[in-house]
Amino acid sequence: MSREIVLKKQSAGGETRAGDVLQRMRRDIVNCDLKPGEKLRFESLRERYEVSFSTLREALSRLSAENLVVAEGQRGFVVAPVSIADLNDLTDARVLIEREALAKAIRKGDDLWEGDILSAFHRMEKLQQRIGGEYYLSDEWSVVHGEFHYSLVAACGSPVLLEMRAKLFERAHRYRRMSSQFRTKWREKDVEHKMIVDAVMERNVDTALKLIELHIRETSANVIEHAGHLFPELTSEARRPTKKPPSIAAE
Repeated sequence: MSREIVLKKQSAGGETRAGDVLQRMRRDIVNCDLKPGEKLRFESLRERYEVSFSTLREALSRLSAENLVVAEGQRGFVVAPVSIADLNDLTDARVLIEREALAKAIRKGDDLWEGDILSAFHRMEKLQQRIGGEYYLSDEWSVVHGEFHYSLVAACGSPVLLEMRAKLFERAHRYRRMSSQFRTKWREKDVEHKMIVDAVMERNVDTALKLIELHIRETSANVIEHAGHLFPELTSEARRPTKKPPSIAAE
């Protein structure tokens, strides 16, 4: 075997290992196994993930670009903290972008776009039925859920808008997972999703935009209610259940 082939195999193996560690660390952060604000010490990380320091540094740099890790100069890295201010800011930005993208998609979307939405919704429903009551904790469901929400806006015709939306959606996934982990009763998101699909299929822009905004904001309210202990700025008084936005089912 030539030296060039050996080097290529070693390179491919290194990339595979780095990608695997990146996925595992991302999952541990999103699932709060690595808690917000936690110091990421290289020695303990090396033992946890069984990789070299260089592989860890590469993964941490990529997670920093995703806003899941914060670099502290010469002091290393910490898990990105969470805050009510960040959640509210992220929620407002998501509502702004999501509404604009959805409105454009409804106006521009064709029959193929409608078919893609119905197909994505069907896959999500079938997966929920197969997994059972705690489907919301499944990584597989998270992927299908993301594909469904993307299908709603896919026809908006703006690559820049879709790129901005994708980054915000991914950032919000961490907060969504926090809410899922600590709540005792799951809200009927399948009902919410069906109502959104119906409004989109009817090309009812006003109703669809109202429903998607309520969907996003209710998730944020649930994060504060069920995962409030992860927000350092919340006092015992503020940790009481927050007032939620009007229920979608009541619309």
